[in-house]
Amino acid sequence: MGELAALATSLMWTFTAVFFTIGGREVGSVIVNRSRLLLAVIFLSITHYFMLGSFFPVGVESERYLWLGISGIIGLVIGDAFLFQAYVMIGPRISMLMMALVPVISTFLAWIFLGETLGALQLLAIAVTVSGVAWVVLESPKAGVWQNSRNRTLGILAGLGGAFGQSIGLIAAKYGLAGDFPVLSGVLIRMAAAVIVIWTFTALRGKLRNTLVVFQKRKALFAIAGGSVVGPFIGVWLSLVAVHLAPVGIASTLMALSPVLILPIAHFFMHDRVGFRAVFGTVIALGGVAMIFMV
Repeated sequence: MGELAALATSLMWTFTAVFFTIGGREVGSVIVNRSRLLLAVIFLSITHYFMLGSFFPVGVESERYLWLGISGIIGLVIGDAFLFQAYVMIGPRISMLMMALVPVISTFLAWIFLGETLGALQLLAIAVTVSGVAWVVLESPKAGVWQNSRNRTLGILAGLGGAFGQSIGLIAAKYGLAGDFPVLSGVLIRMAAAVIVIWTFTALRGKLRNTLVVFQKRKALFAIAGGSVVGPFIGVWLSLVAVHLAPVGIASTLMALSPVLILPIAHFFMHDRVGFRAVFGTVIALGGVAMIFMV
């Protein structure tokens, strides 16, 4: 069930990238990030009420609140802010490819903070993954946003920031979901923490009115609402189910399939040029990710 949930997460995040790319190009990535979290909390609270009898989990240990709160702030506020900016600057396909580095980054973080050592074959797998990503990222396109070298560089850095945020967020969520704690409650706590932080910061900066403009733009609103359903609502829920029921490494590997799934969508609907080099580089990157957890 954990592996199936991870595969379903990958599919959900594929459509999320497309929805939020459309919304981000209409109103900006910052407004998309704020709006989709608020909508997701509303969807999750209603679902929590019908499934568990309350709009928000109560009587939860403070340690769970801490770990899930950290997971939400780092993964959903900071990490996703970088990711959404990458969507706007370099498009969904390359952005999602950068997210294929999440299992690699998680491996390094476990080595640094948990003392887990890496063998020669694991290091080789990491090198293969990075080579595949570099193969695509260093491609010299002929048109589109990639013509702007500054956008390209900043977009890649933003994508890396998103990957780091998600890696740290998943590790923290694993601690928060220890035992038989309901995954839906964990998702809601994680999401609520992110909403509190990002909307408080928005209010302090006097940006509330600018953010609410999204509700006046039908195209942006539909795109953000659609992305919120398949991403922060269903996608994040499934991702925590996957992390809870399967090893983080296996779940991360399966959730890293979005770059492959997004290739036909990016080509036919986003008019993104997808050549042999892009396909070959993506396959190499994901092959390296898979190798990490097979050796």
